[in-house]
Amino acid sequence: MNKVKLIFTLFLFIATSCLKAQDGTIAPPLEKQDSLAALYDQIRNAEWKATEATEGVIWKYFHFNDLYSSKQFVSVIEVDLDKGISVDLPYVTEGFMKTSEASAEAGAVAAINGSFFDTKIGGSTVFLKKDGKVINETRKGFTPYREEVGFAVDNKGKVAIVKRPAENMGGWNSVDASTLLASGPLLVYGGELVEPLDNPFNTNRHPRTAIGVTADKRVICVVVDGRSSESYGMSISELAKLMHALGCKEAMNLDGGGSSTAWVQGEGIINHPTDNKKFDHEGERSVANAILFMLR
Repeated sequence: MNKVKLIFTLFLFIATSCLKAQDGTIAPPLEKQDSLAALYDQIRNAEWKATEATEGVIWKYFHFNDLYSSKQFVSVIEVDLDKGISVDLPYVTEGFMKTSEASAEAGAVAAINGSFFDTKIGGSTVFLKKDGKVINETRKGFTPYREEVGFAVDNKGKVAIVKRPAENMGGWNSVDASTLLASGPLLVYGGELVEPLDNPFNTNRHPRTAIGVTADKRVICVVVDGRSSESYGMSISELAKLMHALGCKEAMNLDGGGSSTAWVQGEGIINHPTDNKKFDHEGERSVANAILFMLR
């Protein structure tokens, strides 16, 4: 009997060792890897309806019938900043603004809503810097994982997804960026999926807005509709896999729920905001900031 136990223990040790990646972490089981590959193929091979808004900006959408075993309406805005496109970040310090109205007024090509804000009096609740000036510090007591990452633009117009430095290192004020908007959670970093915390904000399905950067520095903006039988919305883990499948090396969550909005010049709102509780383009919520893409 002892000999049988020894052989079984040795077998388990060898099997576990075979699952170890080169960095010493445990690799996912082969069936999990296969299912992830199948999911990515489903997303990438979907018959996306794509339109060029201008050179360097393409928007597309697809209404999945069975993504994550549910209906999902996904809108994507893909931006190549090397094609004469720049980033702007309009905001209000109190009160509210609509992504669509701010975009049209600025003459933007495309836009998505930004980060978290005070739903009672307006204004951002997370760190915001614009053109070198700090507009807002993250409010005391704000949920840390929802401002753990920032969308940063340097003085040459290059963008990056950056982690929040520790407070003893200067926090957000130590980041070398001309413009920075904090949000979270972090979805993808260094080309790897980031495991979210186990809490309702992350695990429940909601409308979601996300932004990411690919290895070749294209910006990928995604809005997932939700709270509808036509589109259920996604958990943070599901959103992270979607961004990873779309080629993001780094990606972050932005404000979602009723705030989730995608806008394109000449088209208007292209997703289905939920504040009117209808699956149409009329339920846009007023917010406090947005991310715009402009012709230089």
